Amino acid sequence: MNIEARKIEFIQEFLKIQSEEAISKLEKILKKETKYADKKIASMSVQELNRRIDKSMEDSRNGKMTEANDLLIEIEEWD
Repeated sequence: MNIEARKIEFIQEFLKIQSEEAISKLEKILKKETKYADKKIASMSVQELNRRIDKSMEDSRNGKMTEANDLLIEIEEWD
């Protein structure tokens, strides 16, 4: 089944939903997916990669870091 057929099938099933909660969940998923859909990972030059590595190392030496556990807690608060 191609993407267009899947979209039509999804819409048909969506139109049958009577639950406000289910619709809210689907809206939340759609918003989250469309928010990141336009962001594309751009390729970078070796020079840009090295510049970013140097900057990251400098930030690390200067204590400009977020611990992994702190980051996970912050991510949970995004929704």
